[in-house]
Amino acid sequence: MSGVLVALKEIVEQTVVGLGYDLVEIERSAGGLLRVTIDLPWTTPVEGVSTTEQFVTVEDCEKVTRQLQFALEVDAIEYKRLEVSSPGIDRPLRHQQDFERFAGQVVDITLKAPLGAAASGQVNANRKKFRGLLEHAEQMEGADAPPAGSWQIVWRDEPEAKPGARISKKRALAPLQALGFTLDELRDARLAPIVSFKGRSRSASDEADNQTFESN
Repeated sequence: MSGVLVALKEIVEQTVVGLGYDLVEIERSAGGLLRVTIDLPWTTPVEGVSTTEQFVTVEDCEKVTRQLQFALEVDAIEYKRLEVSSPGIDRPLRHQQDFERFAGQVVDITLKAPLGAAASGQVNANRKKFRGLLEHAEQMEGADAPPAGSWQIVWRDEPEAKPGARISKKRALAPLQALGFTLDELRDARLAPIVSFKGRSRSASDEADNQTFESN
C-alpha cells in the first residue's frame, strides 16, 4: 500500500472514530470519487436487556462529510467527490465484532486459497466462494478441534430448478454441509444481499434504508 493510501486511511479512520462512528470501508473509484462507509458502534447485547438497534442517518453522513472535507484539505489529500454512506445490504465483515454482530445471518465468503485436500470430496477442491448461515464453530476436544475464535458457515447445495419446473415438496433435501474458517483465511466476507419477493432485504443491515451524503 502506497504512502498516500496509508495516510488517507489513517486520516479517514481518525476522523470517523473521533466523531463516534465505526469506519466500515474506504473506496477510491475512477473519476476521483472517494467513498467512505460508516456505521454506529455496536456492543454485545446483554442477556435479559432489551435494546433497539440504531442506524446511521443522513445527518450523521453529513456531519462526517463536513469534518472529512476539513481533515483532507489540511493534509492535502486530493479527491474530486466525497461520498459518505451507511452500509448497504452487502455490508462487508472485517473484524471479529462484525462476525459476532451478524451471527445467524446468511453471508458470502471468499477464501484466500481453495480448500484443496481439506475438501474431503464434499465440495470442489478448487472452490473458494461460499454462501451459508454464519455460526460459531463448535468447540470440541481433541486434535481436530477448531481454534478459538473460529467460525463456520452451513449450507445446502440445492440443484438449480429449470425455468417453469415445479419443485415437489416431497423432494429430499440436499445434505447439509459446513465449512469452518478463521478470519485470517478470508479474502472477503459480506452479508449476502438476499431480497424477498416483496423487494425487501432479509439482512439485518437493511432494517433501515441506506443513507448517503455526497459532496463535491
